[in-house]
Amino acid sequence: VAKKILMGSGAVSDADLIEQSLMFNNPDTPYLHRTPGSAGNQKTWTWSAWVKRGKITSDAYLWSVYNGSTSGTYANIYFTSSDTLAYGIWSPNQRVTNRVFRDTAAWYHIMVVLDTTQSTANDRIKIYINGVQETSFSTTNNPDEDSDEPFNAAQKHVFGDVYALDPGGTARWFD
Repeated sequence: VAKKILMGSGAVSDADLIEQSLMFNNPDTPYLHRTPGSAGNQKTWTWSAWVKRGKITSDAYLWSVYNGSTSGTYANIYFTSSDTLAYGIWSPNQRVTNRVFRDTAAWYHIMVVLDTTQSTANDRIKIYINGVQETSFSTTNNPDEDSDEPFNAAQKHVFGDVYALDPGGTARWFD
């Protein structure tokens, strides 16, 4: 049975709801989380989502994972305060687009593809927006060949924020 799911408050009519979708309202501090029972493939994976921004010019985290140690490793897919899209291990980011995403009326299909088994370094992380591969980046740092990245580890994964992973950090709720 299809359900309409709404996270956050605000005046939204039934006509504005999309089946099986989520709406995050920044002031409500919404997020989803899941901790896998065991690690999955950390060398090859694809993350894909349709995203519509509500708030610009502030960091907004889509998907994050943190191993929880004091020398911990964050990995994130997020919009930066400059409205670019970033993927990476904190720190350093591995990809930051030159392209900006400031249209709050537009839907963006974002797909991040990781394949550290690729022998060509620049083929290990690919980002697609609306079906077109991004090729212009302000930051390009490639993971080592055959390295395990933090996503799909048996650690807490969060959609919609990074603060839920590390309450001592700074909240960066998605809107």
